[in-house]
Amino acid sequence: MSVEVSPFELAGAAAEGPVRTEGLARLYAERSAGQTIARDVDEEGPLRLRFPRIAAPGTLEAVLVNTGGGIVGGDRLQFDIEAGEGAAVAVTSQASEKIYRSAGKAAEISVRLAAAAGAQLAWLPQETILFDRARVTRSIDAEVAANASLTLCESVVFGRVAMGEAVTNGLLKDRWHIRRDGKLIFADALTLDGSIGAILARPATAAGAVATATLIQVAPDAQAKVDAVRTALGAHTIESGASAFDGMLIVRMLAGDGLALRAAILDTLSALGTVPPRAFLL
Repeated sequence: MSVEVSPFELAGAAAEGPVRTEGLARLYAERSAGQTIARDVDEEGPLRLRFPRIAAPGTLEAVLVNTGGGIVGGDRLQFDIEAGEGAAVAVTSQASEKIYRSAGKAAEISVRLAAAAGAQLAWLPQETILFDRARVTRSIDAEVAANASLTLCESVVFGRVAMGEAVTNGLLKDRWHIRRDGKLIFADALTLDGSIGAILARPATAAGAVATATLIQVAPDAQAKVDAVRTALGAHTIESGASAFDGMLIVRMLAGDGLALRAAILDTLSALGTVPPRAFLL
């Protein structure tokens, strides 16, 4: 995971000032002549989409770039990714996204994903790193066709252990909705508000873990992979669990640091048969 120091940190978390930006990254990909191509791309504000030339055969890899150097209170960022019929798309981020402390306003992040008939869509951004007193709300809405495949993984790290960081206070509000052919099949909501460090320390919540991830695959064959996923997770010294039902597989992970979490995620993706974008492996 990234350990570079941002100008925000050097300036004593200048994010408490009236810094605010709005950004949009939108991609519509379609299958053409046996390949997946970016048919429509829209970029606004600090968000960019880049497409490496080397990718898995038949798959379009997209790398999200935030030229703003991080997210601060008041920022509003929107990501809109759609895989057309038969398209194969894998999306990641250039680096771990950092959310800096806020004087009061929360950053707002919205993600919309859509996989049409026969499409394969993987949303695999690198870790989101929260700094002490960061405030962020995020919504993820996905629509999947009955015979399409969606692999979605989001991980959050509460301070970088290697940098001696700790999160004591802040806000993380997260809402996920996944629909298959218009029917809601997964809904999840998490709110950590106030003394985040104390909440994570409770045995019934995270028992002191500071890195967490949720990985979901919605696919016709998702249930058949649960044993392989559990075997992969068993090779790691993290708290984890996997369940599968109704064409959906859900994995939850808790780890003591982001590196241990990343290793478990990579092995889980391998067990699922999902090839992550090359930028995710860096």
